[in-house]
Amino acid sequence: MSAAYEFHPEARIDLREIVDYIADDNPDASDNVLSDILRTLTSLARFPQLGHSRTDLTSRPLRFITVRNYLIAYAPDEKPLWVVAVIHGHRNPRVMAAILRSREDRP
Repeated sequence: MSAAYEFHPEARIDLREIVDYIADDNPDASDNVLSDILRTLTSLARFPQLGHSRTDLTSRPLRFITVRNYLIAYAPDEKPLWVVAVIHGHRNPRVMAAILRSREDRP
């Protein structure tokens, strides 16, 4: 993965679980989703303000962008860009907020 962005260890797990889940049914689709997410992260590293805030999920200065059905939470002011979570966008907002709270500290 690029030095332009880094993953919270649990965000890396999020991404792996998404890719594995999709690959169980369709490996090509899994590759496409992964490529789309990584391409978006590369763009965000260059233009970190592209995303939007979600004050309903966190008061932290995180930004969010949707890729397919997945919501990527990231810290736009970190260099390299810090990816906090990759979450299915249809999850309950309370669950999303809890996930983000559990990842407040950078390891």
